[in-house]
Amino acid sequence: MIAAGVPDTAIEEARRPFPWDAVMHAGLCLLRLPPRDFWALTPVEFSAMAGGLRGRGAGLEKAGLDALMRAFPDG
Repeated sequence: MIAAGVPDTAIEEARRPFPWDAVMHAGLCLLRLPPRDFWALTPVEFSAMAGGLRGRGAGLEKAGLDALMRAFPDG
């Protein structure tokens, strides 16, 4: 049953399989966690270790883009 008011994108995301390959690669290879420590983490702890709590920048405003285009013109 689909919950009323839930956006379609959230439903589609919930249906996707969990990306075990990517998570295991990040935890065991990139973060170099011992398997015992990796499997003991909660999802929130892993997310924090993988940069999930880091804020995202506001993005580039038009003035910044214009300055970059002047500094690095195409052709």
